[in-house]
Amino acid sequence: MTTYPLLLSSLTVAAALAGCAGVLNDPTATAELKPTTGSTVTGKVHFLQHKHGMVKVTGQISGLKPNSEHGFHIHEKGDCSNPDGTSAGGHFNPENTAHGKHGHPPQHAGDLPSLHANASGMAVVNYETNQISLGSGTNNIANRALIVHADPDDYTTQPTGNAGARLACGVIQPQ
Repeated sequence: MTTYPLLLSSLTVAAALAGCAGVLNDPTATAELKPTTGSTVTGKVHFLQHKHGMVKVTGQISGLKPNSEHGFHIHEKGDCSNPDGTSAGGHFNPENTAHGKHGHPPQHAGDLPSLHANASGMAVVNYETNQISLGSGTNNIANRALIVHADPDDYTTQPTGNAGARLACGVIQPQ
């Protein structure tokens, strides 16, 4: 009878390790934001897709005007080679929908929540979304560009939200 507790204990440990392995296998990506010409905006944004489909987005962006708001979008091409960031193309919009506010359809898959800089010119990114994915599916953002814009997004002007020039660009690199 002493084998049952030992067996149960071994199964518990195996189940716990399997749970940890699932977390370690969740797809991740990182975008290192670099300033465009004339800008000082930099940052790093991390993406983690959970098995339940939500993508956790976290990061920090600095060099923004203090107490300002900025449009923040995923763009269709993973190309930040042009000094003004225009090589990233337009907003990532695989379903050909209207531009809008994140979480309030209609919206592009690339429409992210606006950035809000604090008094030091730093914005913290921390939210979850099911509007994007990593590694597979129509809304896969891997190898696309992440852009910080100069102005707030008005959520209505098509197709860009009138968010202005591109202050920083980074390619979303799978890890």
